Amino acid sequence: MTAPRLPGSSGADPLRVLREYRALAPWSLRDLSALAGAILEASGVFPLNVSARARPSERTIRFYVAQGLVSPPEGRGTAATYTYRHLLQVLAIKQRQMEGATLGAITRDLGDQAGDVLERRVASALGPNLPAPSRITLAQSGAPRGKVGRVIQDWSHPGDASEARMTACRRLTLGPGVEVLIDDRHPLFRHPPDEATLLAAFRGALHSLMPDDNDHTS
Repeated sequence: MTAPRLPGSSGADPLRVLREYRALAPWSLRDLSALAGAILEASGVFPLNVSARARPSERTIRFYVAQGLVSPPEGRGTAATYTYRHLLQVLAIKQRQMEGATLGAITRDLGDQAGDVLERRVASALGPNLPAPSRITLAQSGAPRGKVGRVIQDWSHPGDASEARMTACRRLTLGPGVEVLIDDRHPLFRHPPDEATLLAAFRGALHSLMPDDNDHTS
């Protein structure tokens, strides 16, 4: 079953568009959940079964893994990562739920389906409504962080990539004409010492770079 085409969809080849997401892998569980949910919502995929959630939560994906519907991730615990195939599996499950299939039927249907077959099946089901990564709309709550979030921000705002990454920062004034910005990707942003200690450290580093007047002869 192919999702109906919505106004404003790109009309690009769904398989080609779907493959653009492969460049964003691997993902954390949080990123996989947010990305799959955004793709499904944009593509108009909503389960007919009222007990099935439209946006796959992290807990739901863990359940899929436990039931054998989704392959185990690479690594364990907080280090676990998910690949492009995991994304295809989650999208395929939700697409089958849109058709009213039960989890038992989905398990029998998908099984160990080859990657290229699964990919074509998902692309065909999502159809022309499938958004490219540059057009994806992510909810602020649960939006991907790290590499995925930065890449999507860059694609979504190509002229403002640096500003998009610096939306949260600490500004320290060391002196006239000298400021330091610490953005939220640096450990000093999350676990900062007191400001006086930071200022002293930065000023000391800056002073060490200044030329010593005593070293110059007239």
